[in-house]
Amino acid sequence: MRQENSKILSIVIPVFNEINFLNKLFDQIKLHFNKDNIEIIVVDDGSTDGSSKVLYELKEKKNYKYSFKLIRLDINSGKGKAIQTGIKNSKGEYILLQDADLELDTKDAKEMFDMITTNKDIKCIFGSRYLSGKLKKNNYFFNNLVGKINSLIFNIFFSQSLSDVHCGLKILHRSVIDKIKLSVNDFGIEIDLASQIVRNNFFIYEFGVSYFFRSKAQGKKITWIDGLKSFYYLIKARFFDNSASTNLSILYSSIYMAFVGSHFGMGLGNTLFIIIFFVLGSILGIHFKILTSTVIFLFIFIGSLFGKGNGTTLAVILFFLLGIFVAKNLKKNFQNSKFNNYF
Repeated sequence: MRQENSKILSIVIPVFNEINFLNKLFDQIKLHFNKDNIEIIVVDDGSTDGSSKVLYELKEKKNYKYSFKLIRLDINSGKGKAIQTGIKNSKGEYILLQDADLELDTKDAKEMFDMITTNKDIKCIFGSRYLSGKLKKNNYFFNNLVGKINSLIFNIFFSQSLSDVHCGLKILHRSVIDKIKLSVNDFGIEIDLASQIVRNNFFIYEFGVSYFFRSKAQGKKITWIDGLKSFYYLIKARFFDNSASTNLSILYSSIYMAFVGSHFGMGLGNTLFIIIFFVLGSILGIHFKILTSTVIFLFIFIGSLFGKGNGTTLAVILFFLLGIFVAKNLKKNFQNSKFNNYF
């Protein structure tokens, strides 16, 4: 819930060694967000390059209308920890997450804020560097590729259609913040945040934003190691951070689909089918609980009774798709009932 003396908007800005960008950043913030019903929450994540001094000086100038909160973490704890700290100290009806490195334009942040406040049905907007018809500068192929692969995997795991899970510019309504509990302290915070929003049945809108990539020499913090770690966070968010009933469904579906796969191919081909069907089963287990999974398995079994050779394979595929259709309708009908954990 919002605290007393609440604001319409809280802008949370994690900062770690960004001394070269802070003055320009706050010039932009004053240009677009200089109102007394807005608060800026800067979390200095253990900076050692003089950023702390610059932030203090910016706060002491008092040549602005917004509320300025400056929080210092003595030890560098990661972007995720800084964001969590900022959110916990926020009062706004809306929370805007803005990076300090100027890769993302505060003008786009203002457009997102105007959009979400004029449409009360929208509770969450993610910036996207890939939807934009705006200016873009990015000559780092590997980082770009990993970001797109991660977004694709996220979409498969969570039945979404997002183009840019990792974009640091996001705005959320307080009702979204009150439903989630962030726990990741590093750059995996983006996956943690997105997965929890989806789990709580909020729709994520996307808005194309400008992007000006900076090099490691200019202070870029994220590395290829963070890109690899993001795969771990995707697996963790999807296959481990679940309710007991969902984890049981994943195990159940994985086993029966591996059993189905064992009836295809021979030798190494048979092993490959088992692995593929096991993975497919784990994804099915995410979306369907025990009873609906059983319905799918029953349809597969019925399909296996028809035809011979390739005919049987075709029948299994057709009945599998039919089983998914029936399971989806059952799930929809029981979604808001006391039997939801079984469907």
